[in-house]
This record gives sequence, structure tokens and C-alpha cells, in this order.
Amino acid sequence: MRKLAMVDLVSQYEKIKPEIDKAVLDVIASSAFINGPEVKSFQAELEKYLGARHVIPCANGTDALQIAMMALNLQPGDEVITGNFTYVATAEVIALLKLKPVLVDVFEDTFTIDPAAVEKAITPKTKAIVPVHLFGQCAKMDEIMAIAKKHNLYVIEDVAQAIGADYTFADGSKKKAGTIGDIGCTSFFPSKNLGCYGDGGAIFTENDDIAKKIRMVANHGQSVQYYHDEIGVNSRLDSMQAAILRIKLRHLDEYAAARNKVAAYYDKSFANHPKVKIPVRDPKSTHVFHQYTLVLNGVDRTAMRDFLAAKGIPSMIYYPVPLHLQKAYMDPRYKEGDFPVTEHLCKNVISLPMHTEMSEADMEFIVSGVLEYLNK
Repeated sequence: MRKLAMVDLVSQYEKIKPEIDKAVLDVIASSAFINGPEVKSFQAELEKYLGARHVIPCANGTDALQIAMMALNLQPGDEVITGNFTYVATAEVIALLKLKPVLVDVFEDTFTIDPAAVEKAITPKTKAIVPVHLFGQCAKMDEIMAIAKKHNLYVIEDVAQAIGADYTFADGSKKKAGTIGDIGCTSFFPSKNLGCYGDGGAIFTENDDIAKKIRMVANHGQSVQYYHDEIGVNSRLDSMQAAILRIKLRHLDEYAAARNKVAAYYDKSFANHPKVKIPVRDPKSTHVFHQYTLVLNGVDRTAMRDFLAAKGIPSMIYYPVPLHLQKAYMDPRYKEGDFPVTEHLCKNVISLPMHTEMSEADMEFIVSGVLEYLNK
């Protein structure tokens, strides 16, 4: 049996090798490495896929979040609310810009930010909400947008793990993740559902003025070369990565279907097991399964991971430490016990291999190993 991986990028590449190789060689032959035609084509194709008015590519997902906040003219001391159960980049850029991260708890079943907790955390200093569409499905965006409208707040969607997911509103209308709030931000890190072969990211918005500001901030604060109207950064997607992303974008829905097939197999295998809880799908959002994450019940997680590793089955913990207990983000406002759901999840979640190239034999082997441990 082949070696199992959390994400099998080699097998994925082998399936699209001729397309990828040609695209890369074409960029090299053109020597248009920065802001070349491939970047512009990818931007247009991603706009069409998302139904977005503006897509602005950038260097990585963390830059996307930072540029978004800079473009909204958020000032030091302004408060930005986000979920506690997430990757550090979401809070990192808030702190880096000398804004004040305000952490709130999440839902135990979907892992996404709790709108009721968001509303309770709003103060006169609150300027924005950053919902993270964690593990592949959207947060409750209808409720979040209603709260934002009521309090005149910006909404910046972190869609790095859920690009391609659809959200359905109460009136039946649908929007792609990242196109609902004022700004959407994503990462094209290689392991993401739409990943390049290096670093990359993008920012989405429907607002022409915000788009203009984002482009300026991402390009050294200039809209005309050598005339700098704002303090900016240097953040761009290079042409080779754009060429790769153009190919992979054509397969994105196919990749989501493959991931859902794996998730369905896992669901059926672990349903109603007393020692695990399978991921819950929010009925308003499709799920693109960036991760497949179980919540353990009374299980020694470290011993379980060691048992699986000895069989050649990888697993990961997303995420082992809540943001409020990370050394860099400790704050006298928060203490252990303040975020019971997040703290419970951090102690009990485990993610299984999830990617587009998993075979029936792979899934069967992984499931049998997990069940062997759980049933001991």
C-alpha cells in the first residue's frame, strides 16, 4: 500500500501534469514573471467563478487579511472581533496593525464563530468582524451581516479554508464564500483546496472604492508609478503561481466533490460511535472539506495519534492551543475557562487525512485503524 499523507499533492499533480508543465514553461518562455498576462487571466477567471466584481491577487493569505484591514482605514486601538478557534494569522494581522483583537467563542458542532457571542462583544470601539469559514463551510453569514448592519461594522471573511463553498440565504439567494461581506480574503498555500506551488493569496470585494484602495495598498501605496498616496506594502502573486492556479481552478468543483466523497465515507463509518462526533454540516452552507475533523469523547488523543502513526496513518490537531492561551496573545481580559467551547475543541479535535486523490483502499485502511483504537 502506498504511503498515506494528510494531503497528497504529488498524486494530484500527476493527474494534471501536462497542463501544469505547459503553463509553467509558457511563463518561463514569456519571461513575464511579475504582473504578467497569467495573473490578469487568473484574476478574471476567479472573478467569474466567484461571481465577484473585484479579485485582487496578492502574495499570501496573511497579506490578504492585512491589506484588507489597511484598506478599510482601521486605526490603532480599533477593535476587531474574530473567533478564538482558528489559525493564528487571523489574529496576527489585527495585532500587527496595532488594532485590538477581540476573541469570541465558536459553535461546538460547526466550529464557526457564534453570532450571539459576536453581538455581546461589540463596544463603541468595534469596527470590524472577521468570521473564519473554518474547515470548509461558511459561518452563519446572514446573522453576522445583520449584526454588522445594525452596528455599522465592516465584515472581512477569512475564506482560506472554504473557497468554492456556497451560502444560501433565507430568501433562497446564494453567494460564494468570500463574496458576502465587505471583503473576502483567501490563501493559495499548497495544501489549500485551491493551492499553488508556493505562496499566494487574493482579496475579493464588490465595492469599487475599496477595490481601488486595496490595489493601492498592495502596490506600495501607489496607483501611478512613483507617486505614493498611502503607506502600502509590496504583495503580489507571481505569474508562475497564477498559471498553476488557472489550471487548478478549472478542477476546483471536481476537487470539492472528491473531498465530499471521502467525508461521506468517514461519516458512514463513524456515525453514532459513542467516542467520536462527526463534523456537522450547516444546512445553509455547502462544505468543501478542507479538513475532516472529529471531536473525541473520553479518548486519549495522544495515545490514539501514536497508535495511528505506528500503522502509517497520519493525523493532525487543528488547533491545539486557543488564541487566548497563546503566549503572544495573552491578555488580562481573558483567562483559562473563558471560552469553554474553544478550549474543549482544542483538547479533543483530531483531523484525518483529507484530499482529492484518496482511494477506497486508503479510506478503508484509515477507518479500520481508527475504529480498532476506538473499540479497544
